[in-house]
Amino acid sequence: MKSNRYSRFFQIAHTFLYYRLYDLVPESHRTWYMALTHTLLFWYPKVSKQNSKAVNLRLALESLGPVWIKFGQMLSTRKDLLSESLSIELTKLQDQVPPFSSQVAIERIKQELNLSAIEDLFFEFDPTPIASASIAQVHSAKLQRENGDHQEVVIKVIRPGIEKQINADVALMMVMAQILNRVLAEAHRLRPVEVVEEYKKTIVAELNLVQEAANGIQLRRNFEQSDDLYIPQIFSEHCSKRVLVMERIYGIPVSDIAQLNAQGSDLKKLAERGVRVFFTQVFRDSFFHADMHPGNIFISRENPTDPKYIGIDFGIIGTLNSEDKRYLAENFVAFFNRDYLKVAELHVQSGWVPSHINVEQFEMAIRTVCEPIFNKPLADISFAQVLIGLFDTARQFEMQVQPQLVLLQKTLLYVEGLGRQLYPQLDLWETAKPFLEDWVNDQMGVKALFRTTKQNLPYWIEKAPQVPELFYGSLQSISRLPLMKKELIADYQILQQKQQRFFKRLTVFSISAIGVLLITLFADVSNDINWFAADVLLAALALLNAWKLRN
Repeated sequence: MKSNRYSRFFQIAHTFLYYRLYDLVPESHRTWYMALTHTLLFWYPKVSKQNSKAVNLRLALESLGPVWIKFGQMLSTRKDLLSESLSIELTKLQDQVPPFSSQVAIERIKQELNLSAIEDLFFEFDPTPIASASIAQVHSAKLQRENGDHQEVVIKVIRPGIEKQINADVALMMVMAQILNRVLAEAHRLRPVEVVEEYKKTIVAELNLVQEAANGIQLRRNFEQSDDLYIPQIFSEHCSKRVLVMERIYGIPVSDIAQLNAQGSDLKKLAERGVRVFFTQVFRDSFFHADMHPGNIFISRENPTDPKYIGIDFGIIGTLNSEDKRYLAENFVAFFNRDYLKVAELHVQSGWVPSHINVEQFEMAIRTVCEPIFNKPLADISFAQVLIGLFDTARQFEMQVQPQLVLLQKTLLYVEGLGRQLYPQLDLWETAKPFLEDWVNDQMGVKALFRTTKQNLPYWIEKAPQVPELFYGSLQSISRLPLMKKELIADYQILQQKQQRFFKRLTVFSISAIGVLLITLFADVSNDINWFAADVLLAALALLNAWKLRN
């Protein structure tokens, strides 16, 4: 096992040198030993100098395999950490790898679903996969239903051995991140260890198809009556940790603009619905699809003038608690109104920023970042970039990384990118502002008070009989306060007396012990019996006090 890890480490080191990744480190941050190592290895074969740094990084990640490709894809969404050129190049990473044997896939399906033969459950099974990615590959089939019908489905199968590869590569990533944390001056901003930990959570979640099935079922329930988003049916009774069976859908990839135009899709309505789907998931449901890249989003072929999204791949889900949700919505509304003091105060109130931070200075920092952005026409302003600027500024004021906000930021980048790809004139602010204002008013107005009262009323009625007893108990406690105060004072006085006796005994013990040492020295020199007698007495006194101290 260790030899495999060392072999992989040397492969990564070779990739680092071969693709000139040293050039990605700014000259001001290169340590003397990094520069010395680079100079000594001048002879090592390398790619052409004509390649840009961003291209070399993409090629290096592709050469290292699927785990690193997915890591690069995740990094491409972190525009707060990377330059624009790096971010754009990493978006080109393709998560397409050669398929594994269909016989291996069949054996895994049989094993996971406890089948003696694939035909026991599936009327038809296509051995040629319709998609093959780093984590899993997908086969089409027809599921035999109890009523005799055949349901078209897709079967997602986890790639054999991928768990071991992921664990090994993530462990190496963590070692490299910890090294960067020590040697890189900008580590406090780039937070390499936190980035790797975030990636680990993400990719481990994608390995558990039972969790993905549960996520898909929840999303389908949330949008069951929706005209905006369709979630395929998941057959949970035929799912396991490594196999997922889901209704097959036929849609147009959201990135295929030519095909959408050919069927006459209303792209403006589609872009605006994408924004509405996102905010509905975040603020109504507190449960949002956090991997909404173009490969996971399709458009229904039915009714192009009233188009509907189709979502797949539910391995990565984000959630927000009620406090985060409320503060985030209020932050957005404050931003729309350019009320930077309110934004700063909300960050402190939510606990995202420590309470000792100077709110006025924080407001000024936010204003400095945002005002130049707001001087542009609203349609040209990236909502996601404003959010990134806000979080980056907040980190300078000791804001800790909020994992739920990182996922939200990543998802918003996807949504805005897709929306503007479909309809370049999309004004995300105009689309989102009414939704958020209505939501905030609904949560904080008279309606919210009435709804909360209605929800809690059965609980209050249930507890009502206990109120008189609780009230009586509280009054009794209040009446006993003077007596309790006297008891506390008495206990404190006893404690003080015990402490005084302890310190007296400790002093006598210390003096006795020092006396024993000194008298022993004199007794050895003089051989006088009186000195030995005194020594024995002091030793006895020291032992007596030690025993009292112990008790």
